[in-house]
Amino acid sequence: MIEYLIAATFIGMLFHGIHRKVIARIQQRPGPPIWQEILHALKFSFKETWIPETASQALFVGVILVAIGIWSAALFVLLSGGSLLLLFGIYMLHKIVEHGTGLSSGSPYGKFGAIRSVITAAAEIPLFATIAAVYLFTGSLAISDIAAYQQVHGPLLFIVPPAALAMYLVILTKVYYSPFAVIESKEIVSGYKTEHFGVWRAALEVGFSLKTFVLLYAFVIVFIGLLPIWWTLLLMLAILVSISFVCALTPMLSPYDSVTVQSIATGLIVAALAVQWVVMA
Repeated sequence: MIEYLIAATFIGMLFHGIHRKVIARIQQRPGPPIWQEILHALKFSFKETWIPETASQALFVGVILVAIGIWSAALFVLLSGGSLLLLFGIYMLHKIVEHGTGLSSGSPYGKFGAIRSVITAAAEIPLFATIAAVYLFTGSLAISDIAAYQQVHGPLLFIVPPAALAMYLVILTKVYYSPFAVIESKEIVSGYKTEHFGVWRAALEVGFSLKTFVLLYAFVIVFIGLLPIWWTLLLMLAILVSISFVCALTPMLSPYDSVTVQSIATGLIVAALAVQWVVMA
């Protein structure tokens, strides 16, 4: 399992670098090298590390361990073909990481990021549409069963595209520079991560790299199926690049506009799923 965690972390950081590079090229900037996020993690690992006086020390450090722990568990669920419901339950726990990281530091910028993480809970609503649609069409929430269903009937991406769009929206809300990334907006510096630096910041980057890898990997398995590893990685990269285009061409929304757009999008997706289910029934 350790080798999978290391590989997933490395690939996740590389994907972050590609994401930044694609955005920069679209905006006619040179951008950083694609391995920049790996260099960042290494740089933070060797910087001075301490905890602010205003911080809650247990929460300040503990939330980092939670971030790495939940996404390591999520990767295990994927690799073992476990429950999609459990995977998305783990995803919901990431809100604890965002909120706890911001509140733990005592910084006003971190607190603003933490508050915005609560406001943006609408980002999790599309998950319910995804879960419901997958269960209705496959009759199971086990990832192994979903993959087996697709081997017989073809990718769910083409059978129930609104559900795939719902999960795509979820991934979009969790990548850097997303129009919905209001918890890391520049007016609050780095948001909930503002006061985490040194080893603590490097550890957070590990957790977030695992998050990116797991979400992209989950999309491929759930909506396209089990494929050879290189095909899977290429599809994950293609999804990421499409998200990079959206991030590069779409301005960041205000917190309340972000919630409004996500809520409307979720409503339309649910309506489309309902119509499709009635027609097919």
